[in-house]
Amino acid sequence: MKKRSSYILNTMKEMYPNARCELDYQDLYQLSISVILSAQTTDKRVNMVTPDLFKVYPDPKSLSNADVVDVETIIKSIGLYKNKARNIVLFAKDVTNRFNGLVPSNYGDLISLPGIGRKTANVILSEGFRIPRIAVDTHVERVSKRLRFASQDASILQVEEALMQEFDEQDWHQAHLAILFFGRYFCLAKNPNCDICPFYKKECIKK
Repeated sequence: MKKRSSYILNTMKEMYPNARCELDYQDLYQLSISVILSAQTTDKRVNMVTPDLFKVYPDPKSLSNADVVDVETIIKSIGLYKNKARNIVLFAKDVTNRFNGLVPSNYGDLISLPGIGRKTANVILSEGFRIPRIAVDTHVERVSKRLRFASQDASILQVEEALMQEFDEQDWHQAHLAILFFGRYFCLAKNPNCDICPFYKKECIKK
């Protein structure tokens, strides 16, 4: 199974050698806010609003003192902006008051913060702190099930656990990015390019 996983990962890395986090950020605070904002919204859309947001609120303390309505005005072009505005202000308050303005590197601390769930925490840990984790979003979930890393009825947690077993820990960060790019740009939810897919004949669950 490891040989199969290595083949799939190496092929994806050849297809997307520059796979990376596509959110624009300068520090852990900006990364965390961007990841919270990216839920059910494209990274491209998030990157359109964060420059203005971070110009007005450059750190957790400034955002913790923000009027939520003012934050809504800046991010209103993204989905669920009202809930997200409230969450990032509350997130900033907690980071400021509980963690001295520093985004924590502990999973338990992260998920205790407003707007942070398992996937978001895993992205922050993996991307921001380089702590081995695998974040499972809709793209990673779809590809993992199509390539039979996880069963069709597997939960998000079960997909994550399956991928952690399939790949060596030192490869988790790159595996997440490679699978993400493969799902985002090739193995689409609709019209997934099966006719030119290197995995379709042997590895994929055919529809």
